Amino acid sequence: MLSTVEKTIIEKIPIISLPVHHLGFRQSLEIVIDWAEKRRPSYVCFANVHMTMEAYKDRAFLEQVCQADLVLADGKPIAMAFGLLHHVKQERIAGMDFLPRVLELADEKKISVFLYGSAPDVQESFRKRIASRYPGVHFAGAVSPPFRQLSIEEEMEFIESIKQSGAQIVFVALGCPRQEKWMADNYKKINAVLLGIGGAVPVLAGKYKRAPRWMQNLSLEWFYRMLQQPRRLFKRYIFTNMYFLLLLTREWLKKRVKK
Repeated sequence: MLSTVEKTIIEKIPIISLPVHHLGFRQSLEIVIDWAEKRRPSYVCFANVHMTMEAYKDRAFLEQVCQADLVLADGKPIAMAFGLLHHVKQERIAGMDFLPRVLELADEKKISVFLYGSAPDVQESFRKRIASRYPGVHFAGAVSPPFRQLSIEEEMEFIESIKQSGAQIVFVALGCPRQEKWMADNYKKINAVLLGIGGAVPVLAGKYKRAPRWMQNLSLEWFYRMLQQPRRLFKRYIFTNMYFLLLLTREWLKKRVKK
């Protein structure tokens, strides 16, 4: 018999080129935990401006994200675009909020988790945070793949490590678009739900601080992250955000003209 969450039909709404699921934070959590308990091979993407623009530029990447079981409105601008373009309210489902809530529920239900990605020191800090805050969670293991093209043997070895761990949830922290591509290519081989939650892992591990609430509410969380990692993020955020605003304005004007 299908569960309530499996029977739910979730509408996809296009934000520029990327269809994003229209559902609430609580419902998305329930779906992920349900899949984890059933060990359903699946993957979840958290759509922000960067991912949306990567999908706009790269048709193959767009198809990989569209194949995800869930595409959630991670960025505040994405959630706001629902209202601007389609006149519907969309709750923001930020990966940085989602990660601790998933761990809380995993703690209650004794669910096992695995971390694929991030540097070894971040992984160790992440493991310690889970052990201290969520003692009911079984940390099944971690892999820190090298930042290069993996050989077929390496890929198989890492996937086998995840499978042998028995993890029900795999946190994939490779960064966009690498993590989404990896999940699309490999999720069918793993009896777990994969969450492309990259940027949230070092924050929960304590390596970086999260933006204060007032900056989150003003859609300035990207700016706070850029201040902490200017060399890596300046070009991405400045030019990507400007391009996104341009395309969003164009889509809004198109809809105005049609009226």
